[in-house]
Amino acid sequence: MQVIPPALERLIGDLAKLPGIGRKSATRLALYILRRPMAEARTLADDLMTLHETIHLCHRCFTFSETDPCAICGNPGRNPRLVCVVEEPGDQIAIEKTGAFRGVYHILHGVIAPMDGIGPAELKMRELWQRVASGEVDEVLIATSSTVPGEATASYLAEMLKDSHVRLSRLACGIPMGMDIKYADEHTLAKAIESRQDLKDLS
Repeated sequence: MQVIPPALERLIGDLAKLPGIGRKSATRLALYILRRPMAEARTLADDLMTLHETIHLCHRCFTFSETDPCAICGNPGRNPRLVCVVEEPGDQIAIEKTGAFRGVYHILHGVIAPMDGIGPAELKMRELWQRVASGEVDEVLIATSSTVPGEATASYLAEMLKDSHVRLSRLACGIPMGMDIKYADEHTLAKAIESRQDLKDLS
């Protein structure tokens, strides 16, 4: 006996394909959508349909955008000679929220992960090299995550660009603001020590 109607089952299956969404969460979301007015569900469906029609990759930084170049690359108030390399558009959004970075970006769309069949050729590495080789970049800030794939990607980028004219920098990792040192794990403490700064640089 089928308890869940086929249409609802299909929606649950579709939602469960999203990252971080298991079947239980997918069921809860599907039931919520079903309880909402049909107009809201139709608006959601329309928004999903127009995603691929209106959003494309910026030809300069490869972020998702409705314009080309994107709002950041096209902003004359940004420093186009300072390029921050991140894994995904979500990382760009997180950095932008800080308001501390006034350069531009380069989105790799992933990290090197040989076990998953992802190598440099599957990422926007060649495009980054072309940007650097053009002579229009002074500094590349590598802001990949402090994970094994993220560190491997950062090492590859550093090796790839080591003979270029640009300054290479790495996003510092360490103890978060407000955290008591004794509660930090060994990996975080090790990164904090590696990323230490001279006191004169902090004054």
